[in-house]
Amino acid sequence: MKISWKVIALWAVPLLLIGFFLWQGTAMPTNPNAGGQNTASTRMTYGRFLEYLDSGRVTTVDLYEGGRTAIVEAVDPDLDNRPQRLRVDLPGNTPELIGRLQKEDVNFDVHPARNDGAVWGLLSNLIFPILLITGLFFLFRRSGNVPGGPGQAMNFGKSKAKFQMEAKTGVMFDDVAGIEEAKEELQEVVTFLKKPERFTAVGAKIPKGVLLVGPPGTGKTLLAKAIAGEAGTPFFSISGSEFVEMFVGVGASRVRDLFKKAKENAPCIIFIDEIDAVGRQRGAGIGGGNDEREQTLNQLLTEMDGFEGNTGIIIIAATNRPDVLDSALLRPGRFDRQVTVDAPDIKGRVEILEVHARNKKLADDISLKVIARRTPGFSGADLANLLNEAAILTARRRKEATTMLEIDDAVDRVIAGMEGTPLTDGKSKRLIAYHEVGHAMIGTLVRDHDPVQKVTLIPRGQAQGLTWFAPSEDQSLVSRSQLKARIMGALGGRAAEAIIFGEDEVTTGAGNDLQQVTGMARQMVTRFGMSEKIGLISLEGQSQEVFIGGGLMNRAEYSNEIATKVDQEVKAIAQACYEETLKIIRDNRVVIDRLVDILIEKETMDGEEFRQIVAEYTEVPEKERFVPAV
Repeated sequence: MKISWKVIALWAVPLLLIGFFLWQGTAMPTNPNAGGQNTASTRMTYGRFLEYLDSGRVTTVDLYEGGRTAIVEAVDPDLDNRPQRLRVDLPGNTPELIGRLQKEDVNFDVHPARNDGAVWGLLSNLIFPILLITGLFFLFRRSGNVPGGPGQAMNFGKSKAKFQMEAKTGVMFDDVAGIEEAKEELQEVVTFLKKPERFTAVGAKIPKGVLLVGPPGTGKTLLAKAIAGEAGTPFFSISGSEFVEMFVGVGASRVRDLFKKAKENAPCIIFIDEIDAVGRQRGAGIGGGNDEREQTLNQLLTEMDGFEGNTGIIIIAATNRPDVLDSALLRPGRFDRQVTVDAPDIKGRVEILEVHARNKKLADDISLKVIARRTPGFSGADLANLLNEAAILTARRRKEATTMLEIDDAVDRVIAGMEGTPLTDGKSKRLIAYHEVGHAMIGTLVRDHDPVQKVTLIPRGQAQGLTWFAPSEDQSLVSRSQLKARIMGALGGRAAEAIIFGEDEVTTGAGNDLQQVTGMARQMVTRFGMSEKIGLISLEGQSQEVFIGGGLMNRAEYSNEIATKVDQEVKAIAQACYEETLKIIRDNRVVIDRLVDILIEKETMDGEEFRQIVAEYTEVPEKERFVPAV
């Protein structure tokens, strides 16, 4: 059984104290003559001793403790003159006693005082501190290996970077897929380290820093591991948050220590993950002050490109918040390159799925291209999680290989959450069915809307029913007609409730849909210039930062009059789309009723089956790709 150092510390000190007191009480004798042969069990008063001496009954006297104690051997007529040993406590100053002993011709002997008391006292006073110090030494030595333990009290200023002469991460560039542009940039960095003469021969300089920028889960840290595995040079890795502590000056000291070690092992690589934790914009506070994080950033700026420089050290940093970084950190000479690691396109998703499917048992009918087409916007981490969830479902269902059924369920779980208990028949289930069919009907009959993939009444997460839409391709640009189609699709559920059950019976189920409608309509007006009354101006930025003294203190971006017009335009766009949606639902009431009956019975309908039923009653427009006007 493994005992922690805290338990040892809890018991060691009390045991040492108890042992000390026991030692003082038993090991050190209180009387230096106790326990020897010169002991006497019976005491005699000094006056009676003198009487015995005068009467000639005393035969021998042994003096101890400098004449303060005497052991007297005397005979007593009442005991048949048998000799007995008696102890007598003598007065302090009795010089005449020696003369009387000589006069009475009594044998006496003076025993010098022994030093046993001093020896025992010295030993007892030394043994306990030695034991205590030794015990505490081992405790502190043991706790020094524990993060944050007392043994690390003097190591606050030391860098916590993990150092490897040749980082065996197990990740190579072949294991990184879907981000080919970023991979090429970083492969060049590795070549700089391995064969610098190829570049210096033509006057090129090794870049000092590379900043990896991208949303979470796109593979920034994975790329750093691949660089470490490929480079074969010393590799330092640390998180930005590990620089900053509650103690003043610790962060700057750790930066100095990190670069000192790196210069001793140059050429090398330093990887700083989540650099925004220490590299945020300076001067964000109101009224100034000595911000410890800012001092750490200042030291980092100086070490990266200061008076001395850091030849042979390449810094690679990763962040998903480049907008909050200080401008001095981003300039050439510190971070010469900014590599964007974005979400992969459909080709990249296929490559990522191939990497993560290497150790998975997949059925023969599974197509990774179909999975990639169903997962637009998924990052590499999302795709890895998707295949892992599918594998878990396969094991739970006791299957030997993952099929498309597990893949579909895993996609639904990743996007919408865990599957809930199916609804029972009743008014609530029918209302939800009409709501979801309303969404799907608009998505099917409006040309510019993404096609329906699946409609289900099985609850997932907070949603009681779901309608899935799958775009035919990755869309980086969205047209005005597509935005209006998406607004109409979001309003389809509310419109179906109003037509079927009446305005008084509409429910709160469209709350999230209305938030999406408002957001899309406002962006059309304030960012994309798609409003006739507001015109071709952008009134809002893509992101609103909230730096103290920065974003919160800025003046309004437009006047109250413009704000009123914006609200009116947002309302007009939403209302116009709602009127068109109501008309489509009203004109297709018969097919909607049939679809609801089928959906209540089956609980889940495939998009293709849905379109075939709708085509029996009305013409379904063919979904076309967006073609820009000439």
